Amino acid sequence: MTGHLPGFPRDRLRWLVGIEDTCVYPPPGSTMGELNEFALTEHDTHWRADLAAAAALGATGLRYGAGWPLVHVAPGRFDWSQLDERIDYAVGDLGLTVIADLVHYGTPTWLRGSFADSGFPDALADFSAAFAQRYRGIVDHITPLNEPLTTASFCGLRGVWPPELTGWTGWSTVVIGIARGVQRSIASIRRANPDATIVHVEASAIYDTTDNGLRSEVELLRSLAALPTELILGRVGGHHPLRNWLLKHDVSTRQLAELEHAAAAVDLLGVNYYPDLTPRVLERRDGVVRQVTANHWSDGLRDVLADWHKRYGLPLLITETSIEGSDRTRREWLQAAVTTVRDLQAGGLDVRGLTWWPLLDFVDWSFASGGRNVEEFVLDPATAAAATAETFAEKGNGLTPFLRRMGLIGLSEEADGALRRTVTDAAGVFPREIETITMEGDG
Repeated sequence: MTGHLPGFPRDRLRWLVGIEDTCVYPPPGSTMGELNEFALTEHDTHWRADLAAAAALGATGLRYGAGWPLVHVAPGRFDWSQLDERIDYAVGDLGLTVIADLVHYGTPTWLRGSFADSGFPDALADFSAAFAQRYRGIVDHITPLNEPLTTASFCGLRGVWPPELTGWTGWSTVVIGIARGVQRSIASIRRANPDATIVHVEASAIYDTTDNGLRSEVELLRSLAALPTELILGRVGGHHPLRNWLLKHDVSTRQLAELEHAAAAVDLLGVNYYPDLTPRVLERRDGVVRQVTANHWSDGLRDVLADWHKRYGLPLLITETSIEGSDRTRREWLQAAVTTVRDLQAGGLDVRGLTWWPLLDFVDWSFASGGRNVEEFVLDPATAAAATAETFAEKGNGLTPFLRRMGLIGLSEEADGALRRTVTDAAGVFPREIETITMEGDG
């Protein structure tokens, strides 16, 4: 790895934004309804203005969803019409560097078993190859699958989204499927576009507890946080500390051998960190173990970046960060995050940039469950900026109770149900120029 990444040189910090693009269409009979953030936030209607706003804020990069469930209409059939128009505008007219987010928690409905379907790896590889070939030279930065760790939690551990598996065996099943799919996706992208930059994006994780009886559970969660990435990179060999744990949860030695043999290489390691959501404290409440959020501010950001760098030694990109709350809260976190990134880069840590995610406020995922909290955590009432998700169902109709105040551009619901966009004070401190850092070595 030389550190030479077109679009993300080592001597420059890049400032990006992302538009929340969760796209999940469960099968009939599911306990969850469909969840299409582009539709819910009316980005499908206002996409041109939203993309223009991203550029006007000073962002030169954009993480953007490819909408796999909607584009890949059937095996071997694709509808690129909507994506063509948006990418042409973002890249051709606005000059944005797009990081394409191929999978954001959902698969096409014709893939009946979703991430656990035997056809999932080949289906993702087919979509990845078609995308890479179609947009070669236009979109050369590609994320095969956003947050394998979070996907496994929602789809394999807690049965929220398809394939709605539960328990650690379900988690392991989904993680193995994801790892196989991402490996094949990367291989197909590189064949279709040898100049592609693979941006692997994973959620960071911080766990702790004051309950000595929960120490072993904390250690398990800490160790599992990097396991999807370890599998994708082919690092779960005979001496890996979690190999036997996987074997106990119905993963076969053949599967592990195949993943080790097909080890993928990634170019840029994307780390997602939210100061008030990533850190979790495990506690017992009424006989139930739950994860309660904490706020580690910029100390947590430094810790997770240092940890991922120590593990893999790859160039880093903060691919998601923001905080929920008032304009002032968002502004203060943006200032703190930018200062932290600048300090780390100047100190020699290979961080290529920061992405504020989301550009727009978005709709909480509990909307698709009728207000039921679907997260694996509960918000700490002492630090939460808004009411906990458990109360959403009691707050009336419409989207307003479900709007997460995390964007540089706020959303507010009008009387007719339309969403009005308002630029927040936080947007005023978004870095407007690419900053050159004096670094030794190849850029």
